[in-house]
Amino acid sequence: MRPVRPSGSRGPAMRYFRPALRVLLALLLTGVLAGTAPAVEPQENVVASQNFRNPVNPSADPSLMFHNGRYYVATTRGDRIGIWSSPSLATLLVQPEQVVWRDSDPSRNTQMWAPAFRQTGGRWYIYYTASDGVDANHRMYVIESEGSDPLGPYHFKAKIADFGEYGIDGEPITVNGQQYFVWTGPGRGQGGPAQLYIARMSNPWTVTGGRVAIPADGGCTEVREGPTPLYRGNRVFLTYSSCDTGKPDYQLWMKSITNGADPMVASNWVQHPGPIFWRNDATGVWGPGHHSFFKSPDGTEDWIAYHGKNTSTYTYSFRTSRVQKIGWNADGTPNLGRPLAAGATQALPSGDPGSSNYWINDFDTAVSYSGNWSSGSGCGNQCFWGNDHWSGERDASATIRFTGTKVALLSVADRGNGIAAISIDGGPEQRIDYYSSIRVGEQLMYVSPALPAGTHTLKIRVTGDKNPASSSTVISLDRIEVY
Repeated sequence: MRPVRPSGSRGPAMRYFRPALRVLLALLLTGVLAGTAPAVEPQENVVASQNFRNPVNPSADPSLMFHNGRYYVATTRGDRIGIWSSPSLATLLVQPEQVVWRDSDPSRNTQMWAPAFRQTGGRWYIYYTASDGVDANHRMYVIESEGSDPLGPYHFKAKIADFGEYGIDGEPITVNGQQYFVWTGPGRGQGGPAQLYIARMSNPWTVTGGRVAIPADGGCTEVREGPTPLYRGNRVFLTYSSCDTGKPDYQLWMKSITNGADPMVASNWVQHPGPIFWRNDATGVWGPGHHSFFKSPDGTEDWIAYHGKNTSTYTYSFRTSRVQKIGWNADGTPNLGRPLAAGATQALPSGDPGSSNYWINDFDTAVSYSGNWSSGSGCGNQCFWGNDHWSGERDASATIRFTGTKVALLSVADRGNGIAAISIDGGPEQRIDYYSSIRVGEQLMYVSPALPAGTHTLKIRVTGDKNPASSSTVISLDRIEVY
């Protein structure tokens, strides 16, 4: 049963703005039109066209890049490789998945994990892990594009770095102008992904010669996985994830090497002490890891894409892909900061064209309620702005007025939740089950179809129904993203 949560104060007044008015106000607040910024505070949900909120994808293990005017992200899909693409980071979450690879070979078409992009010689290569359904049989593979489009089409190229045992999470790195392949394999005296390895590459789909184990600290004995490079100056930073990804303490650690040193000599890799990116209980982010790095569109900023959860429960589910800007320390090492809350409003990467997307909170005047709804702040950092509305009363409803071409709902899923009926502009209802065996918040529950530009209404109705596993019929309304 979903616990009753105490009522909380409403907080600062929040208003709903149509896109043109929001952009105008943003310009005034920054002094663009007035010459100097007026002495007023912006409303919390006034979002200029250069802002966004996480997540940017509902899956895990993101490989994200910006190329020729578009962002591309590939994540773990299990039985396929899919890519999402958008001209702005702000709209990436609601783009359709484009499946670029399925495999008919039963030895490698299951448990497909962690795709990673690389471009070489005008072709794209995607490195990934797959098995026959048995975890111990995971090996690494690469597909090659037919041309220069990251969306393919692709064809199977090769199995790569197969040393006759478990191997996952491989991708190339460049040291001294030479390509090497780094991946995760069994640790010495341990099973599973507990050791990093490196081997020299002769081309994008072939390693040559033997492999070298790179010992790596991690604050636990569990895993060393997802190695990925970050380059700056004369150094290569090899960042990796440690500790079981299902646990809240999954985190990032780092080794580095100076160009000129031989990466095939394990002792040339310098271990950096302690994690560089780890759980942030204050913002409700646990298990941050398995990541990639990308440049802003104008090349001036460095960003990290990673997956995290907003539950501290041991689970491999509910990992969503998030991004945030990183910095650099005085000694030249990367400073990844701390994981930001899922709903934190961030400035878009420099050079991003932006979007007219904005958010509506469940307390905003754009939302009207019918029937009995409760509200409060008992959900804390699992909710957007620390509060939400909920109701289990049959036919209780919430109606949201918005101006845009698409809308998404991010909300609480819980073991005491039921089934909602959602409709746009009075059209047919779509039933959405808000049940989850683990309580989580800001989960992507619904994305509307593309709509004509203009004003629309979104209605969420409590059906009074639930699936057999749920203890009640409650549904939640929390965060509404408008595009």
